[in-house]
Amino acid sequence: MSDEQTSSPGPEPGGPGHGGPEPEEIRFFGTTWVHHDGGYGLRRAGAAVGSLTLAAAGAVVLRFAFQGLEIAAVGPFVGILVVAGFAVCSALAFRRTWDGFVRRPAPGARGGADTSAQGLMLIGFIGSLLAYFCRSLVEAPGEKRYRAEYAAARERHERRRGARTGNPAAKKARSKKGR
Repeated sequence: MSDEQTSSPGPEPGGPGHGGPEPEEIRFFGTTWVHHDGGYGLRRAGAAVGSLTLAAAGAVVLRFAFQGLEIAAVGPFVGILVVAGFAVCSALAFRRTWDGFVRRPAPGARGGADTSAQGLMLIGFIGSLLAYFCRSLVEAPGEKRYRAEYAAARERHERRRGARTGNPAAKKARSKKGR
């Protein structure tokens, strides 16, 4: 039998047994980042190796494109512009990706800027992949942010749960007697 068939009929809001908030899933890691189980270390190593391999493959593709410019004899000025453009876009994409791991963007702050930055992220894909590689060496990319958000959600849940204990009708009766 599969896990879906053996699980309880109603979905429990906090997962099995604790009735609290559920952790968000991270791409390629699921929720293994919570307890570092389920092959978390192997997933981190795979994410690091995979992103570095893709960055190297992207650099090779860019090298072929640059060789095409050399064959076309466009001149050194255009070559410098192309290299500088890819370097700047990669640096900006690295920083933007790294910031995404640290803090969640404000919902309305980047609405229009998000679509305008897609071209920048596309051109600077090597920087984005290198940011993913560097973060995978330390933790699952975005784990620190997700862990802080999950801890805050659990704390809020515990405070709300603690405030609801007892009989609310008895509290109203006591407050009326004191008047």
